[in-house]
Amino acid sequence: MFDLIKRTMLTGVGLAAMSKDKVEELAKELMEKGEMSEKEGKELIDDLLKKSEQARNDLETKVEDIVQKVLRKMSVATKDDIVRLEKKIRNIEKKRPSGNKTDISQ
Repeated sequence: MFDLIKRTMLTGVGLAAMSKDKVEELAKELMEKGEMSEKEGKELIDDLLKKSEQARNDLETKVEDIVQKVLRKMSVATKDDIVRLEKKIRNIEKKRPSGNKTDISQ
């Protein structure tokens, strides 16, 4: 039973969404039912919290990658693109007479 629960909890988004309180609650329930010792409960908590953090980080990385791919496909300008264009505009404005400058600070 313990292994089944552990395997179930270690699946992708489910694990990433687990909070410390939920992990501790699950371990406490299993200890109270006699399905694991206190030592096993503490090990389970540590293991699930570490894996939960890793799953959360992996999920965040995957989401960021997907968002970047979508933005590239949509040809949306990145912050770096905008900064580069602002720099070009400033350089062009420096070459123009001082009365014809455009405000790009917005």
